[in-house]
Amino acid sequence: MLHQWNHKIFNTSKADFEALALEIFRFQYEHNPVYQSFVDLVLPQITAVDSLTKIPFLPISFFKSSLVQTTSFTPEKIFESSGTTATGNSRHGIKEISLYEESLIKGFEHFYGNSEAYCFLGLLPSYLERDNSSLVYMVQKLTEQSQCEERGFYLNDYDALAATLASVESKKQKTILIGVTFALLDFAKQCPMPLQHTTIIETGGMKGRRKELIRKEVHDILQKAFGLTEIHSEYSMTELLSQAYSLEQNIFQTPPWMKVLIRSEDDPFFVKEEGAGLLNIIDLANIYSCSFIATDDAGKIYKNKNDDVKEVFEVLGRMDGSDLRGCSLLTI
Repeated sequence: MLHQWNHKIFNTSKADFEALALEIFRFQYEHNPVYQSFVDLVLPQITAVDSLTKIPFLPISFFKSSLVQTTSFTPEKIFESSGTTATGNSRHGIKEISLYEESLIKGFEHFYGNSEAYCFLGLLPSYLERDNSSLVYMVQKLTEQSQCEERGFYLNDYDALAATLASVESKKQKTILIGVTFALLDFAKQCPMPLQHTTIIETGGMKGRRKELIRKEVHDILQKAFGLTEIHSEYSMTELLSQAYSLEQNIFQTPPWMKVLIRSEDDPFFVKEEGAGLLNIIDLANIYSCSFIATDDAGKIYKNKNDDVKEVFEVLGRMDGSDLRGCSLLTI
């Protein structure tokens, strides 16, 4: 059954996305008790759901109080958020970890090409100390794809990281340095160096380590320190199995099996496909949890002028009063 869903999800097109999303909605309504209870509370009849904007989106907070599962299974892996408040952490039970691996690799390659061609360097202090971080798992799996012997993780040894970067740069090796914001800023201050063959991807995350900065300020600092014209970003969370990427100008794009909608701050059930408001995420890879997530992030969706791009959106920050987490994005 999982293989059948994989084939549908990762081979979906813009034309058939809505039909598949509605099929998954009905499947999850029938086999997910938490989601079914929520839908029954907010929707008189599920037969009224005939478009993406009519699908009820599960508030992300449900992942703190319940293990949100579609069908009954013992999770092969449970990812947990790095919550910083007393409200508890989100927990996402993964039926088969191979589904997450397929989503993250195909998602990366959708934007960057063959993952085996890159040298991956992870700068993820504090996250490496946890064995249930989806971010660490993602970077580890990408690192395993690499054929580069210098690949690996770094904690606080910035001199060693700088030496590795100098080595791969001298070989003109395509490299991805992916890291949390506070660590990238610390590294930039201590070891500025020109990079010509390295792409930096920041994942957000200040964790109270430094004065909060807007993303543009962070990117300006990193661009100046490393002589780069763009800093890339990755957008995801514990509750999702897929990632969106920003390759330029802080504008994010999604892989074909992921879509972003906007809901009104005043009316959470008023959902539209463009404009400003709070972000609703459809992640079809969440087939065995919930594919329809109402996040706490504010954002804006821009009218898509390129048929080859699934979504173009901007993240504007966290909704006031929402729980701050270790991998939360920078507020604009």
